[in-house]
Amino acid sequence: MKRVITISREYGSGGRAIGKLAAEKLGFAFYDKDILKLAAQESGLAADYLTQTDENISGGSSLHLSIGDVFSYGSYSPDTMPMPDQIHVLLSKVISDIANKEPCVIVGRSSNYILRNRDDCLHVFIHASKEAKLARIINDFGVPAKNAEKELERTEKARASYYRHYSGLNRGLAKNFHISLDSGLFGLEACAEIITKLAQTV
Repeated sequence: MKRVITISREYGSGGRAIGKLAAEKLGFAFYDKDILKLAAQESGLAADYLTQTDENISGGSSLHLSIGDVFSYGSYSPDTMPMPDQIHVLLSKVISDIANKEPCVIVGRSSNYILRNRDDCLHVFIHASKEAKLARIINDFGVPAKNAEKELERTEKARASYYRHYSGLNRGLAKNFHISLDSGLFGLEACAEIITKLAQTV
């Protein structure tokens, strides 16, 4: 059985909702925005500031490091890094601590890459058609229809840049995940059920 599930997702694909459903079915803890609150408590940084920089970058050198890389070698000093990189190191530590603490579902924040060397994880990518994503962005997120496509493109670009910056990999590639699910085709409940079954049997 896998005790940690990471959910990477396209904006508007329902990945967060799927992760929450899977966590409820498995009786696992669920972490999404909670990660930012924990990071704020540990670092003393303002939670609002972490939210503003969440899954986004604004310059800084490429840092293709997992939490194990960062804290296993004395040559890396978070205090000397650009602030976005410091935040990534902080979030990586929080994610690693969460995974060590309890069975859980973790959404986003390059968690599949950060935890890539663990054998107790199931890494999932959720995607959907553009039409399905736009419908969710408008109907569930409350984004005006005239702004929805632009918001989709902006968010996806930011997430892709963030992932590439901190992993050196292109986001969404099948080889970086154990399974990829089309939520527009299967629906949220079925996706959560598939994830639950896999976590219990592989």
